[in-house]
Amino acid sequence: MKLDEKILEDKIREYRKSKSCSESTLMGLCETAGVDITTEEMTKLACGFAGGMGGTFDEGTCGAVTGALMANGLILDDTSKIKSNAKEIFNSFKDEYGTVRCDKITNNGVDKSPCVDCCVFIAKKVADLLDE
Repeated sequence: MKLDEKILEDKIREYRKSKSCSESTLMGLCETAGVDITTEEMTKLACGFAGGMGGTFDEGTCGAVTGALMANGLILDDTSKIKSNAKEIFNSFKDEYGTVRCDKITNNGVDKSPCVDCCVFIAKKVADLLDE
C-alpha cells in the first residue's frame, strides 16, 4: 500500500495543533490509508497514550510511537507483518531520537517543540513499511 507522504505530513501537522502526538500520528496514518474508523474513535483509542502515557511523561513511551503502532495494527491484516513492523517502528524511532521516552524527548513535557517532527518522522517510517 502506497501512502501519499505529503498528505500524511499535512494531516499530522494540522492535527498536532490541537491533538496529542498519539492522536495525531494515529489519525494522520489511518485517514491517509482510508481505514474505516471515525475521528472520535481514534481520539478515544489514542488519548490515553498522550504525554508518554496518561500525561505522566516520566519513562512513558512517546505518543508518536504508540500512535504509529496502533495505526500499523489497524491498517494491516497480517499479524506477523504487524509484529515485524512494530519492531522496526520502535527501533527506527529509537535510532533517530536516541530514546522512545517522552520525558527525555520533551524535557518532562516542558519543551514540546520536537513533537510534530517526531510524529511526521515515524508516520513516514510506517508509510515506507506499508510500501514494502
